[in-house]
Amino acid sequence: MKGIKIRKMEIGDIPHVLEIEKKCFTTPWSEDALVTEIKSNKLAHYFVGILDDKVIGYGGMWFIFDESHITNIAVHPDFQGYGVGEAITRALIDEARSNEINRMTLEVRKSNIVAQNLYKKLGFKLCGVRPEYYDDNREDAYIMWKDIKR
Repeated sequence: MKGIKIRKMEIGDIPHVLEIEKKCFTTPWSEDALVTEIKSNKLAHYFVGILDDKVIGYGGMWFIFDESHITNIAVHPDFQGYGVGEAITRALIDEARSNEINRMTLEVRKSNIVAQNLYKKLGFKLCGVRPEYYDDNREDAYIMWKDIKR
């Protein structure tokens, strides 16, 4: 999708991110959790996708030693399938790489084939399973890793 801009998330983005969370997840993050991530969590790095001055997606990760753990990526349902998630994920990878992170990991629902295909396209490999990882329905999560050394 042309015109998408990716930038670091700011406190003023949180109401829009909360709207996306509620539309995309059965157990969305709370406002307090997001504020803590942006203001207090020194390990956290979050980005938003903007189209026409509107937040349409976001993603975040934590840096832990020389690894990055992607905590969440979500795109407003009206804008899914247009490359927004890919642009945000690429921004996360670039940020990790520029901070000398060597590897990235994430969990993805076993049923979320679209996300799995995106991550595979970007070089993530399936490395394991977390049984009954998701609280809402006890669904398993696939663990994926990507080596991002320069």
